[in-house]
Amino acid sequence: MATDIRAAAKTFFSAKQFAVAGASSNTAKFGYKIFVWYLDHGLTAIPLNPTASSVAVGQEEFDTVASPSKLTDPTNTSLSIITPPAVTAKLLEEAKAVGIKAVWLQPGTYTDKELDYAVKEFPGAAVGGFADGTVGGEGWCVLVDGDEAIEAASKNGKL
Repeated sequence: MATDIRAAAKTFFSAKQFAVAGASSNTAKFGYKIFVWYLDHGLTAIPLNPTASSVAVGQEEFDTVASPSKLTDPTNTSLSIITPPAVTAKLLEEAKAVGIKAVWLQPGTYTDKELDYAVKEFPGAAVGGFADGTVGGEGWCVLVDGDEAIEAASKNGKL
């Protein structure tokens, strides 16, 4: 099933807010780096982590949400995923069930099974893999491709 990833990325960044599954206070982890990326771009970001009550960025603490079903406004939230494939599969199913419209699967978070599910269940709004346009060597990544996707969504990268 072919999908236009650039259009999906534009749809992803058209959301009012962004949940970051796998957000972490550990500065060495991609869950931290990606959560900070959203904050640095002036986007409303919600850390999603079932094992931590908050995520620290500098001196600031952000309360976490345990799962997509605990989001207050899932239909206006895009979900950025930074978790192992087995966790990603469960997150995708829950995200679909609560009405999340768009997902971004970071490199290393999926196998073909999870990516195929995302493309099928989030038609035109699933970002992941190596399809057209990524400039990263590991596939579509918010840290590498996010600025261009924000611009495509009529935002200027520093909101």
